[in-house]
Amino acid sequence: MGSKSHVIPSLALPRPLADNRSRMRIEILCTGDEILTGKTINTNYGYIARRLTDVGLGVHWGTTVGDDREALLKAFGQAADHADAVIVNGGLGPTVDDLSQEMAARAVGVELVLSESWLKRMEESYARRGRVMPPNNRKQAMLPEGAELIDNPIGTACGFAVTIGKARFFFTPGVPREMRRMIDEQVIPRLLTLGGLKGASRLKRFHTFGIGESRADQMLGDIEAFTSGSIKLGFQAHYPQLETKLAVRGDSEEDLAARLAPVEAEVRRRLGNFVVAEDDQTIEGVILAKLKADGHSIAVAESFTAGHVTARLAVPAASSGLFKQSVVSGDALPSAAELRQSSGATHALTVSALLDDGPDRPDFGATIRVEIADSAASVVREARLLGGRDWVRTGAIELALDCLRRLLLGLPVDERIDFERR
Repeated sequence: MGSKSHVIPSLALPRPLADNRSRMRIEILCTGDEILTGKTINTNYGYIARRLTDVGLGVHWGTTVGDDREALLKAFGQAADHADAVIVNGGLGPTVDDLSQEMAARAVGVELVLSESWLKRMEESYARRGRVMPPNNRKQAMLPEGAELIDNPIGTACGFAVTIGKARFFFTPGVPREMRRMIDEQVIPRLLTLGGLKGASRLKRFHTFGIGESRADQMLGDIEAFTSGSIKLGFQAHYPQLETKLAVRGDSEEDLAARLAPVEAEVRRRLGNFVVAEDDQTIEGVILAKLKADGHSIAVAESFTAGHVTARLAVPAASSGLFKQSVVSGDALPSAAELRQSSGATHALTVSALLDDGPDRPDFGATIRVEIADSAASVVREARLLGGRDWVRTGAIELALDCLRRLLLGLPVDERIDFERR
């Protein structure tokens, strides 16, 4: 397929659908041999589907296609026949097996043309890092003629949108963090416009540790905003944490803020000490922010958790001086007070476990012992967890972090969690 030296911008989207959002049919089409063969777990599909659901858009079909020209062309054609909108993920890289631009142009019946503006963006990006852009990256600036460019603020693979048949296709990169930014900031707003959905949408997220989905539903389900349907309540369990989501649409950002504020406060009150973070925060981020704000530091010693507590705390704090020392050992650990004294940290955390005898099995368990020392005293928390070695280890890591969070925030460290057995 030939090329030209320019790209014709196409900023106009198709007219909004006459049907409401429940009738808008969306397909997610993922590409790549590594996805098709299972060598790479397709987490991108899950993210895209969840985000569409969060804003009230459904997913009607999900398709995976390998790096094969004819298979891609056929998949594009089939999707164009039955969907109103298609999100294509992957195939925008600089290598010979990245075929999305080429096959999109073929499906539309146009040539690939060079986006001078995107080429300049890539060259400047490489120059800022003191590098020269490899020649094959030029391929990433080749787009179907008339395509609408979709910005990628953190990568070299721009997205684009074209109309194939009666469906609007949105092409996104396979790199997860680039895809997520593009879906949230670029694709979803376009889909809402395409679906004729006006106004604004917002998703509020609470991350909890220590309560399961059923208990959280019991704690929150009778809130009037949820029972009336004015705000949608949802849960996503990813052990050992639970994500509680509040999704709402409104006329404006001000309207959303006014409606969400009292509900957020009530959810926060009911979930109480189990809320470890909100929105894009993480539990380790909350811990490190509190340590920094108070002028404190931390040292960690661990055995059964195999350095994972250290990894959660030390890497983000590497340049801040918050993390003083780490001990990972299969032998006896120092006490938290001893570690605090030897490391010079204001706080010391130790995590150990008394494991059940015998081989790994579904009911394999361990008694987890978390000890934290500060200038005032040492606090010990013990909990018995079941579910197999990996499951118990994962729970122990989060338990240790949660105990530290609670101590730093002045919350009870020994509050019982749903996962423990006594």
